[in-house]
Amino acid sequence: MTTANDSPILHLKDHGQSVWMDNLSRDLLVSGELVKLIDSRDVHGITSNPAIFEKAIAGNEIYDQEIEAGVRAGQSVDQIYETLVFDDIQRACDVLKPVYESSHGLDGYVSLEVPPNLAHDAEGTLAEARRYAAAIGRPNLMIKIPGTPEGLKAVEQTIRDGINVNVTLLFSVQSYIDTAWAYIRGLEGRLADGHDISAMASVASFFLSRIDSKVDNTLDQLAESDKSKRDQIAGLKGKVAIANAKLAYQEYKKIIQSDRWQALVANGANVQRLLWASTSTKNPAYSDVMYVDELIGPDTVNTLPPQTIEACADHCDVNSRIESDVDAAYAVIETLPTVGIDLEQVMDELLAEGIDKFIKPFDQLMDSLVMKVKQLSPA
Repeated sequence: MTTANDSPILHLKDHGQSVWMDNLSRDLLVSGELVKLIDSRDVHGITSNPAIFEKAIAGNEIYDQEIEAGVRAGQSVDQIYETLVFDDIQRACDVLKPVYESSHGLDGYVSLEVPPNLAHDAEGTLAEARRYAAAIGRPNLMIKIPGTPEGLKAVEQTIRDGINVNVTLLFSVQSYIDTAWAYIRGLEGRLADGHDISAMASVASFFLSRIDSKVDNTLDQLAESDKSKRDQIAGLKGKVAIANAKLAYQEYKKIIQSDRWQALVANGANVQRLLWASTSTKNPAYSDVMYVDELIGPDTVNTLPPQTIEACADHCDVNSRIESDVDAAYAVIETLPTVGIDLEQVMDELLAEGIDKFIKPFDQLMDSLVMKVKQLSPA
């Protein structure tokens, strides 16, 4: 039986990987549960998104008093939303501040996403990133910006401004490469402006389970239509997301060896770590910790929902595997076109779907806040 002191999740850091949690709510903060998770599960960061806040706020009475105070103060629904969210983010930043300080800025971050309907609006994204950072006023805040072409323009300038960035919704290897160079250009610009870059931090959030869910579904359809390839197709199921991530890590290694990156290192730059996101296994036939076990390695972060944190604490098989079977990973990706899958098209669809999956809960949250404001408004 695994005990708290020898839990596998506590040993991920031995291989250069940090654990962040993909969850945030007022309950987690006021109950002291976040503090416990930092101590017992090595949770060293928090990520949030509109879907997480929709679950946290909608139907949860813990926020009602603050909503009612906003109503009495004459705040708009948008202002009430920001009051609730910014307060949670500030509290989480304060809880994680000791981690931020003891890790010398490696960990201890809390990520807050700009409104998802700005995913294709570079100027709007940049304006909100600046406003959010100023309003929250915490050094261990990361602003989440989707890795669209327009989003990456905002990323570059946000980094140049001195604001830490979590680039989210990355699916293709090329999208990761583009993200890494946006970070580098931002640091170069900040350095050219005469500013210190040694305190800047960024992560590139590379999504996993959504890839396998979509590709596996297509593989099943292809197997039905072409039974001659059934065995070949079966060998690809559940393999694409991890293979794709391993290829991204190989690109990371190339980038940090480049002359431009090394020039930044000489001026104190910190690497933009790859962060594994969407790590809860959707297919019950697969291991519930497959997106942890297979992608452990240096300069990475794994952001886990609560149930995956507990699964990993119980039975992760911890060892550095991010660079194991890389040839096999390349072979998986190279085989996809031969069975009828255009991976770039899949990645484009996943990005569009990912943005939509953030817009819908954001809209639902705002609708539920409108209802709560009406309920709590004086007659």
